[in-house]
Amino acid sequence: MSLKLMYITNRPDVAEIAEAAGVDRIFIDMEYIGKELRQKGMNTVQLHHTIEDIVRIREAIKRAELLVRCNPIHDETEEYDSSEEEINEIIKSGADVIMLPYFKTLKEVHRFLAAVNGRAKTMLLLETPEAVSVLDEILEVPGIDEIHIGLNDLSLGYGMRFLFEPLADGTVDMLAKKFRQKGIPFGFGGVASLGKGLLSAEHIIMEHYRLGSNGVILSRSFCNLAKIDDIEQIRQIFTRGVGDIRKFEDECSRCPEMLEANRERVSEIVRQIVGSGAV
Repeated sequence: MSLKLMYITNRPDVAEIAEAAGVDRIFIDMEYIGKELRQKGMNTVQLHHTIEDIVRIREAIKRAELLVRCNPIHDETEEYDSSEEEINEIIKSGADVIMLPYFKTLKEVHRFLAAVNGRAKTMLLLETPEAVSVLDEILEVPGIDEIHIGLNDLSLGYGMRFLFEPLADGTVDMLAKKFRQKGIPFGFGGVASLGKGLLSAEHIIMEHYRLGSNGVILSRSFCNLAKIDDIEQIRQIFTRGVGDIRKFEDECSRCPEMLEANRERVSEIVRQIVGSGAV
């Protein structure tokens, strides 16, 4: 089974290109509450997409699912609506899947699932140590369709220096085992084009196959729209990049013996990266 590839964009023209290239989910990112503060000083992007972006992307895509990350659970203030109001608007605008970020408690998960109320697929973004500590209770709650492990914030929460440290130290293995036991589809992290990244895309994809993951986000470096204006160049990047990933996935599925060796190699590379001070 191929990984579900997700790409974050609010541009309809790019969404159409990504869909045509074989991207499975177009990802609208509405999360902004608290994000800037906790990721201050990091090389991350706060996108703050809007309801209008959901509507435009919904009209642009035909086959791919529309995934929307809402804000963390919150109450109404002068600045923003409550989580329930926000989720209602997201569903009315055409989201197929709604992702809850940065939750820490069982109560937040219950509130999210109640707000969605079966009207869209639900995905939990597991990215806090507090949520990991109550994960067994969370996994008993009905209505969770998928889980994605957010390596960036999770590594920050554990005081780590590199986002792939939870993959190298066994944390992701532990979480994946729990998800598999409950039969809940899951994914983790992001991936660049083959041959790119401090930890190469090939190493990361092999870990997805070893762990039984179902999905991964195509990272900003896969196609950095802040640096590329030419639409034909964007089309070529997606066509070639997605095609290369699919070919490599086929190799992974046919050569399971290479996956365990890759696990050890990933741990070694991550130790080298952290020890070198490159991050």
